[in-house]
Amino acid sequence: MYFDIDEDLEGTTVVPDDERTKRDDDGRPVYVTVGCARGGKYQPKHNNISKPRPTTKTDCKAKVNATLKQNEKWLLTTVENTHNHITVSPKKTRLLRSHKVLDEYSQRILELNDRAGIRMNKNYYSLVVDAGGFENLEFQEKDCRNFIDKSRHLRLGKGGGEALRVYFQRMRQKNDGFVYDIDVDDEGRLRNVFWADARCRASYEGFGDVVTFDTTYLTNRYGMPFAPFVGVNHHGQSILLGAGLLSSEDTHTFIWLFSMWLECMNGRAPKAIITDQDRAMKNAIALVFPGTRYRYCLWHIMRKLPEKLGSHSHFSTGLKSSIQAALYDSRTSTEFEERWGQLLDTYDLRENNWLQSLYEERTFWVPVYLKDVFWAGMSTTQRSESMNAFFDEYVHSGTTLKEFVDQFDNALRKKVEVETTADFNSINQTIPCVSPFNFEKQFQKVYTATKFKEFQKELMGLMCCNCTLVSQQGCISTFDILDEIAFDDCTKIVHYTVYYNEEECELKCTCALFEMRGILCRHALRVCQFKRISVLPERYFLDRWRKDKKRRYTLIPSSYDDCRASGDARRYEMVVKRCMKLATKISPSSERVNAFLLYVDEFDSKCDNDDVRRCNNSESTMVGHNVVADNGKKLLSPHVVRGKGRPPIKRKVSPVEKLIFENETTTLDSPGSQRDEGVGDAGTQNSVLTQGLPLGNEEVLYTLFYLLILWLNAFFS
Repeated sequence: MYFDIDEDLEGTTVVPDDERTKRDDDGRPVYVTVGCARGGKYQPKHNNISKPRPTTKTDCKAKVNATLKQNEKWLLTTVENTHNHITVSPKKTRLLRSHKVLDEYSQRILELNDRAGIRMNKNYYSLVVDAGGFENLEFQEKDCRNFIDKSRHLRLGKGGGEALRVYFQRMRQKNDGFVYDIDVDDEGRLRNVFWADARCRASYEGFGDVVTFDTTYLTNRYGMPFAPFVGVNHHGQSILLGAGLLSSEDTHTFIWLFSMWLECMNGRAPKAIITDQDRAMKNAIALVFPGTRYRYCLWHIMRKLPEKLGSHSHFSTGLKSSIQAALYDSRTSTEFEERWGQLLDTYDLRENNWLQSLYEERTFWVPVYLKDVFWAGMSTTQRSESMNAFFDEYVHSGTTLKEFVDQFDNALRKKVEVETTADFNSINQTIPCVSPFNFEKQFQKVYTATKFKEFQKELMGLMCCNCTLVSQQGCISTFDILDEIAFDDCTKIVHYTVYYNEEECELKCTCALFEMRGILCRHALRVCQFKRISVLPERYFLDRWRKDKKRRYTLIPSSYDDCRASGDARRYEMVVKRCMKLATKISPSSERVNAFLLYVDEFDSKCDNDDVRRCNNSESTMVGHNVVADNGKKLLSPHVVRGKGRPPIKRKVSPVEKLIFENETTTLDSPGSQRDEGVGDAGTQNSVLTQGLPLGNEEVLYTLFYLLILWLNAFFS
């Protein structure tokens, strides 16, 4: 059925058959055409004729014309009930566009699941299970996707640079500890972003000694890399210490980001930082954090071995294992350099530029040169990458800036809940001891469950260690430890040396596990057993691993952008919860259900009548109090960032996402545009998504035409 409500008819009651709907001076419809949705001809709206789009148009002539007579009765003037196409069976009518209805209950479930980070396919399937099958739903997954897309825009804003700034300003008003900074270019276009809430800043006080920083993850339609600062808490879990979105990865940009982060943390630089092998990043760290120990991600370097040396004839027959042995089996820097020189000579690699550059920077990545620094058990940027993996669930190349920051809120919520659960388990549960040693009970009492398990792992390895006293000079005893290490169904004997100061009860092992991870190694524990040491001094119980230490940041709530902040949303939540309880209570009785539905119908009618009276009494257009005059210059969205050789995404991009990205890139902030930036974002994306919807209704059976006429007579009488 077609209605043209914008076209008026002055003083006429009958119009030609080719018109759709006509109205009189009072706005009443006086002429209506109900035609088959497949009427008309296909008219392509694109220039690529080699890829025509599917169409439902067959130029079907089936239609019914009706005219309103002076006696207020409708008269059928034309009836054409012959279709030129196959009609749809009743079982498939639910797929017709006119029959699709996304009810409010389903909308509520979809929106809640989307806010929880549930993917759309599972989100939709939950409704299928609830309805008892696909055939019982009046909508499809595509309709759900379109609804969620519009819902996100309403909930998050239109997603451009201006929406991001408004979001940060709102978060700043909620929490004085929330810090952000936006870097713009000369045109007023967003370039770089940094933000951190009060909890992140307070967490840095206890866990800011070691930080990982990584930018190998693209997050949004502009290709801006996500740059999180990640530390390790007392449970060995990743903890966010701030984040940024960057427009480029040069030295100037990193200097800006590091400077903002350092100022946010009251000028206290980290003692150690782990990044990937990036020259611009290294230069920026040297300038902003001159006293910080810098380390390359070892995993990134080892991953390049097949690429750089895979063509060597002996790569799989000795070269790879020789490199690994030089890295992991060397106990001193001298031993490493000897092993490295031998493998270069053995495999004729003296002229290999890549290996030469690695050797020149060996103090930044070879473990033996980094043994004197505390790294909290980290040697790679895996912490940052695991944080990035969180966003894989619901961000893609079409994600707006505001949507991404909202997902960052979800990450904070998730991390806080995981840490709270671990705190509870560490205090409320006790992991039994596996040995009679008293020093194990010491660690059991004060360490978190995760770190106590790491200690127990070293304690169990004590059985594979053979201890021999080599020498004793005054209060210093020297022990040789032969550790039997098993790997790949093989075992090897590794030699370590432990020095013991009897006066101060101080232990130092050449493996440097305690210095690097804060966990006493099995070799030192073997000496404790040998010397019958039952109580260890406090220096071997690090505060950052203790469960009995009160931490200030746990008292500070994260700055969440609560989607239920509005009064309407809160009232809706209250009504839904109350009705759910009532439904559970009355559902066993049919009489109670019928009585309840009767009350609901009466109240529904009363609400409709109240709305009508309110509309009739309203004679002027009210200006809402939430309209804010924009006196400042709007913040423009950033340019699309071109990455430096990094894969732009970690998964295959769907055609819909490609279409969104291409369309937004060509329309966002175009020169001479007079539209609002945020509105343009929403309008463009919605228009792209809705192009995939069916082009029209399917045919309507002749009997339905007759029923429609009866409805029109009843409605307008």
